[in-house]
Order: sequence, then C-alpha cells, then structure tokens
Amino acid sequence: MRESLARDATARGGRADDSLADAYRRCQALHRRHGRSYYLATRLLPAWKRRHVHALYGFTRYADEIVDAPDGSTPRERERRLRAWGDAFRAGERDDPLLPAVLHTVEVFGLDRADFDRFLGAMAMDLTVRRYRDYAALLDYMAGSAGAIGTMMLPILLAGDGPDAGADAGKARQAGKAAREPARQLGLAFQLTNFIRDIAEDLSRDRVYLPEEDLRRFGVTVEDLRRCARRRAASAPVRELVAFEVARAREHYALAAPGVTMLPTASQACIRAAYRLYGGILGEIVRAGYDVFGGRVRVSVPRRLALVAASLATPPGRPVSPFDL
Repeated sequence: MRESLARDATARGGRADDSLADAYRRCQALHRRHGRSYYLATRLLPAWKRRHVHALYGFTRYADEIVDAPDGSTPRERERRLRAWGDAFRAGERDDPLLPAVLHTVEVFGLDRADFDRFLGAMAMDLTVRRYRDYAALLDYMAGSAGAIGTMMLPILLAGDGPDAGADAGKARQAGKAAREPARQLGLAFQLTNFIRDIAEDLSRDRVYLPEEDLRRFGVTVEDLRRCARRRAASAPVRELVAFEVARAREHYALAAPGVTMLPTASQACIRAAYRLYGGILGEIVRAGYDVFGGRVRVSVPRRLALVAASLATPPGRPVSPFDL
C-alpha cells in the first residue's frame, strides 16, 4: 500500500492522469450531493485519504442508483445494468466515468474484492426482496451492504496520517484484525438508522426493511405504515415499533464504539464525527416522539457543525459514548 508508487503508476500519460482525476471529482460530487453527513465527517480526513473515501462512496452510490432507477425500467433491466457494472469493475474497465478512481483506490490499499462482491450481491437482493421475515434475515442483507462498506473503508481509515504511510502497512493489517468487527457494526448502525428514518420513502418503492417479526410484535401491518405515510403522522403502535428499532440501532453503535480509538488520529476525528452525526439522527427521532412520518428527520446545520467541531477538538484515544446518542 504505497500511495506514492500508485500515483506514479497512474501518471504514465496525461490522458490517463486526467481520466483518473476526473473520476475522483465525479465520485466526490456524488458523495457531496447524496452523503451529506458522511461527506461532512470526511472533511476531517487528510486530503490524500479523502478522495479514496469519495471513490468508494461513488462506487456504492452508483450501484444504488442502478437499483433504484426512477426511469421505469424493469427489475430485469436493472439487474442487467448492475451485473454489467460489476463485470466492468471485476474486469478492471477504466473507460468509465467513475471506475478509474475506484480501481485506483483498490490498488493503492489492496482492498479485498470480496467485500465488493458481497456489496453487489446485496444490491441485487434489492431488486427482488421486498420484505424480511426476521432480524436475522435483515442482518444477512445488511452484512452484504453496509457491513461490507464498513470493512472496505477500513484500510483507508487505518492508513497513517501522511501520504507515505506505506511503511506502516504491516502495522495497519494487524490493527485491521481488531477493528474489522467494530467497522462492520458501525456500517450496520448507520444503515439501520437510515432504515428507521426512511420508512415512508422505502414504502414508496414497496420496500419494508423493518422485519415482519417486529411488526407483528407491535400489532403493526404494512398497511398501517402506509396509512401513517398518507396521514404524515405515526400511530401509537408504530411509535412503539420505531422506539424498539432505535434501541436496536443503539446496540450496534455500542458494539462499534471501541473501533474509533483503534484508528490513527485524523481518522478518529472523522469517524467520531460520523458516529455522532448519524447517531444524532436517532436523537432527532426520539425528540420527534418516534414519529418519522411528519417529514424527513434531520440534524440541523448548526447542530451538525457543532458535532463536527466537537469531534475535531476531542483528544485522540478518548472513547465515544453510545449513551449520548
């Protein structure tokens, strides 16, 4: 994992270098537009690391947009597009607006391509699976989507805080073994937070990510959720259901918390901020009385900026507290 050597390898011709730079810029634009909380946290990383996080976000976001294409395409057509995207990635196709940056990032950090396969497999599930019978089934899906994103990001976050961090590769690999499960748990925490916040939005695509087992536990049906969406207000049983899912998400945050202090200093600030920003969404849901149907729950801009500033000011090595979420 040597950034300087990888830069040399991709700068053999002006056209190749321009293509790579353009691909990184496009990935950054996708991240800025669609991943506001994580994009803000990423600003705390050293610039040389930042673009690699943008590249991985670009890869995952583009796959997600294929799956959720609003152009009226059939699931089979979207499946073909997703397969073609995955095949282009596996073949090392660089004649693409985004893939040069993604492939360069994979090469620089020696990323495990199995994480990418797991992620693409989870995206394919979204084309056919609309319901999950229990939390074990949902976890299986989430392990391939958000869990895989957490582990594919980890080598970037574990790299030293300077561009010549290749000498620390062995140390980073050792740290990665301990940090892998917390990174996976943080991905699960982030995704479950999104699922809770976006119940109404997912319903519009005929998807319900809350397990059927949980709905039954609180006497809630999918039609009940649709009625809440139409009325833009949650019923008492739905609020109880959401409270249950918030508590479950907080369990994932608690399991992820030890991983923050395993990272280098600049990465600690970034992930501490992301942890607090996404966790802040849960706090806003609680403040709304567990009603996620009155409008998209957001952390205010002043609050987001305050959380980022606090994360930057926190001394390295100080544990994050999931009890603050």
